[in-house]
Amino acid sequence: MSKTATKPAEFLQNVEFPAFDASKATDQFRAFAEKGVEQSKEAYAKLKSGAESTQKAVETTVETAKAAGSDLSLKTIAALRTNAELGFSHLEALVGVKSISELIELQTAFVRKGVETAVAQAKDLQTASTKAAEDVSKPLKDVFEKAFKEIKVA
Repeated sequence: MSKTATKPAEFLQNVEFPAFDASKATDQFRAFAEKGVEQSKEAYAKLKSGAESTQKAVETTVETAKAAGSDLSLKTIAALRTNAELGFSHLEALVGVKSISELIELQTAFVRKGVETAVAQAKDLQTASTKAAEDVSKPLKDVFEKAFKEIKVA
């Protein structure tokens, strides 16, 4: 105990308690509530913006996938048509064969041409498929990269 106050009652009489100011508490509560509302609005705006960006990216992805699928289908149909035409041309040529050596020569040329055509068609389809995959994934990839950057910044 202190030397100035020898009894507990005297000690309590010497201690001053600050007065509670209700207006300051109300102002602090109001400031806290306003800050919480502002943060909620900011979070909602970011969420809304992210959802809109994602929706646009999904729509773009679907349209791109549709176009890429059509392109691949058309390339496949063109390849099948080319192969069928080569086959019919070969059959027409075989009808006019007059010797075994001519038959072997026609058949060898047909096989060579078929392999060259197949390789060229495979390269063309591979290129188109790779481009389609990149085009289809790009919108969503961009959205995720943007979101990831925003998360890193925050």
